[in-house]
Amino acid sequence: MEYFLQQLINGLTLGSIYGLIAIGYTMVYGIIGMINFAHGDIFMVGAFVSLIALLLITALGITAVPLALLLVLVIAMIITSLYGWTVERVAYRPLRGSFRLAPLISAIGMSIVLQNYIQIVQGARVKAIQPIVTGGIPLMESADGFVARIANIQIIIIVTTVVLMTVFSLIVAKTSLGRAQRACEQDLKMAALLGIDTNRVISLTFVMGAALAAVAGCMYLVYYGVLDFYIGFVAGVKAFTAAVLGGIGSLPGAMLGGILIGLIEAFWAGYFSSEYKDVAAFSILAIALIFLPTGILGRPEVEKV
Repeated sequence: MEYFLQQLINGLTLGSIYGLIAIGYTMVYGIIGMINFAHGDIFMVGAFVSLIALLLITALGITAVPLALLLVLVIAMIITSLYGWTVERVAYRPLRGSFRLAPLISAIGMSIVLQNYIQIVQGARVKAIQPIVTGGIPLMESADGFVARIANIQIIIIVTTVVLMTVFSLIVAKTSLGRAQRACEQDLKMAALLGIDTNRVISLTFVMGAALAAVAGCMYLVYYGVLDFYIGFVAGVKAFTAAVLGGIGSLPGAMLGGILIGLIEAFWAGYFSSEYKDVAAFSILAIALIFLPTGILGRPEVEKV
C-alpha cells in the first residue's frame, strides 16, 4: 500500500507537468484546428530560460527560495511567451490560408530550429543543478521500513498546477478574451466578420500556451534537476498524447489526460519496467485514437457548412 501511494504521488506530479504542456496543444487546436508540434520545444526553451534566470538570480545574491522561484517563474513565462508569439508569427500566420499540411510541416521545422538553437547556444551536454527545494512530509511507513512521502517540491508542483488551471479556466470562461477565443473556436471567419481581431486572439492563445509551458519547464527543472536540448520532443509527444486522451480542444480534458499519462508512466515504471514506460504511454495514444478518437471529455467535431 505504501509503495502504491508513493507511485500515485509521483504520477500526479509528473501528470501535472504533462497537463500544463497539453493545455497549450489543446488551446491552439481549439481555435485554428492545427497541432503546434513546436510546443514541446517551447517547453524545453522555458526550462533553459528558467535555468539561466535561476543562475542570474543566485549570482545577484537572492537566496530566499520562495522569492527566487517566483522571480524565475515570472521571467520564464515572459521570455518563453515571446518565443510562442514568434512561432505563431513565423510558422502559422503566413500559412493560415494554405493547405492544412503546410502549417504542420512549418511547425515541425520550427521544432528542429529550436532544438538546434538551444544546442548551439547552451551546448549538447546535460545541464544539472543542485536540489533547490528539499524535505517532505512522511505519509505511511511499511513493516519493512519503506516510507511513502510527499516531497515539498511535489506539493509546490501540484498546487501551482491547480491554481494555474483554475486561473486559465476563469480567463476562458469569464473574460472578453475568453469569449473571443470561444467565438474563434466556433467559427473563425464569422468571428472576424463580427469585429473580433482574430490575429490578436490567436497570437494571445499561443502566448498563453507558451506561458504555461514555461511554468512546466520551470517545474521540470526544479523537480528533476537535469536538462538537455532533447527533453522537449519526448515531453511534447507525451503531452500531445495527454491532449488527445483527454479530448483535444478541452482544457479540463488536457489536464485529465496529463494526469492519466503521468499515472500510467509512474505505475508502469514502478511495477513493471522503467525502460518501457514510454512505450506504455505512447501505446495509450494508439488505443485512444482507435477506440476513443474524441477523447474522454472531447466533443465530436461538427463540420461547418
